Amino acid sequence: MEYVKRNTKKILIGIIGGIVVVIGLILVPYPGPGWLIVFAGFAILATEFAFAQRVLDSLRKRYGAWTAWLKEQPWSIQALVLACTGLIVLVTVYLLNAFGILNNILDLNQDWLISPFYR
Repeated sequence: MEYVKRNTKKILIGIIGGIVVVIGLILVPYPGPGWLIVFAGFAILATEFAFAQRVLDSLRKRYGAWTAWLKEQPWSIQALVLACTGLIVLVTVYLLNAFGILNNILDLNQDWLISPFYR
């Protein structure tokens, strides 16, 4: 019975941690807590899986190195990174048809604002 209980716990932690990691990875390119969610997911996984602790430690080091590198860059590089992030957000908002909804609400009659997924 202890074996079943232990494996059930391990499977549940694996599923929950995996879902949290995937959600965090989806959110990484957007402003907000994407990396925090990824770290949380790996922290959940690390309670049962040794590999997850190694990945978490490695991610923390790489994230710290990235932020330190970015802070050392001139404002133009920092602005470029910010612009790329903004572009990713705008494309996502467009593809999810948020501009198309505003187009309809405001009666703009601009077909190019409607996402190709909603035509």
